[in-house]
Amino acid sequence: MSDDTTQQTFRPLEELSYEQARDELVETVKILELGQMSLDESLRFWERGEELAAYCERYLNGASDRVEKALAKRAGEQDEDAAADGAGED
Repeated sequence: MSDDTTQQTFRPLEELSYEQARDELVETVKILELGQMSLDESLRFWERGEELAAYCERYLNGASDRVEKALAKRAGEQDEDAAADGAGED
């Protein structure tokens, strides 16, 4: 392998927002689809794409969990309110 000083360096994933990671993933796929790189460079971009896809999936799963917890909390509060409203009825 040659030491290519023009080789692109990637920002650490923890520095990226979800949107930045998603946009970089889209660009990475476009670059790979062109097929204009050496095998080594293609592998670097493919590996980066895998990292970005996993990062985005984890981010979305975390967001989904937060929404589900908020909805469950809200439903629990509504159940408590309904029970309190019905407690005085007889």
